Amino acid sequence: MRLTPTLNVDIPQQQAKLYGLDSQHLVAVGDFLLEQHTAAAFSNMQLAAANSGIDLQLCSAYRPFDRQVHIWNAKASGTRPLLDKASQPIDYASLSEQQLIDTILIWSALPGASRHHWGTDIDVFDAKQINKQSLQLVSAEYQGSGPCAAMHQWLQQHASQYGFYFPYQTQQSGVSPEPWHLSYYAIADNYLAQFNSTELAKVLSGAEIALQSPLLERLAELVDHYVFYVASSPA
Repeated sequence: MRLTPTLNVDIPQQQAKLYGLDSQHLVAVGDFLLEQHTAAAFSNMQLAAANSGIDLQLCSAYRPFDRQVHIWNAKASGTRPLLDKASQPIDYASLSEQQLIDTILIWSALPGASRHHWGTDIDVFDAKQINKQSLQLVSAEYQGSGPCAAMHQWLQQHASQYGFYFPYQTQQSGVSPEPWHLSYYAIADNYLAQFNSTELAKVLSGAEIALQSPLLERLAELVDHYVFYVASSPA
């Protein structure tokens, strides 16, 4: 399957998938799209989890660039809630442009810089314990007595056997810890090595994205912190 890029950007065609502009490398998994090796590995892990009484399901997988722009612009305009690192609401009106950028990036990736663009990264939940409509994707759901806590513990023990790991961990990543986010590192590590800030700047320059100028001014710093600074994979 291939989606038509939402903008005309002067970058090599084979690099477009790194920034969410091409999906020809993906396959369908239910209502979601995943990179083909990631899809096969997830299916195997899902079967193993089921044998342990866990209904491991996707709540997010591939996300195209234009979808990430929509999320970004909604938060930048104050029409979508902003949360701090403790998942508490923040007053939109009290923030400067730079503070707004930093606040959005606590929980939302910069368009073109999301690992979800690659089809290698997934958000998961235990559908046996909570339905997707009730899921908020906050840490409390995956810890202590949370509905997905047992699933998270199982994944900590077994995910690496299927090629997955948690890229966002406490004091090991620029992005806040996300106990629901797994990455298929055999492919994702390769995509990360190919990621290029100059190409991303071209993508963002051609997009209708809020806070474009201040983003481009800080882009190298933001990419280093939010893209390249992730927990090391088991590879």
